[in-house]
Amino acid sequence: MLVSEDLVLALRDGYPVSPGHSLIVPRRHVGSFGEASLEEQSAMLAMLARVRTILDAELRPDGYNIGINDGAAAGQTVMHVHMHVIPRYRGDRPDPRGGIRWIIPEKADYWSSRGK
Repeated sequence: MLVSEDLVLALRDGYPVSPGHSLIVPRRHVGSFGEASLEEQSAMLAMLARVRTILDAELRPDGYNIGINDGAAAGQTVMHVHMHVIPRYRGDRPDPRGGIRWIIPEKADYWSSRGK
């Protein structure tokens, strides 16, 4: 575990997509970010700042993807809300543009279709 507080905790992902991939999880069982209390949501965002500070010092990533899969249609497989903090590194993808937009590949490359 990286950090533990009253309302949330942070830990490394068991199936990381990059070095340092971490999760921020509320202690209370809640399925969706929208069902979390405002205090829990705020605590998750405050923990995000702490986790980034830890990862910046430890691994020095060049960027981050930060996200929540909220609901089965959005790809949520663990029905307890959690925020992914995914460090990104120059060169980890040939072209990182679009980031999380690649969830739906045919809509991701919007910059190539502009002006057509």
